[in-house]
Amino acid sequence: MKTFTVKVNNPAGLHARPATFIAAEASKFKSDLQLVIDKNGKFANLKSVMNIIALTINKNDTITVKANGDDEDKAIQALHEAFKVNEII
Repeated sequence: MKTFTVKVNNPAGLHARPATFIAAEASKFKSDLQLVIDKNGKFANLKSVMNIIALTINKNDTITVKANGDDEDKAIQALHEAFKVNEII
């Protein structure tokens, strides 16, 4: 299992537009991918836009992305980049 933990810096938090992009990126991988809010332990399947949005991730929330599977290394790198490109972190 590979993980990374980051603080959300976007004033709007993790909203619909970046959630859509991140879910699309996550769907390219076979690994199980989860997004966890550190303060309350709520989690979502990163391949589902609705699951991501339902977490209601706000600015300054600390989140952890978890990847578990054959392509976990590539998945974790691609997702970290997706969070940067979408100015979430």
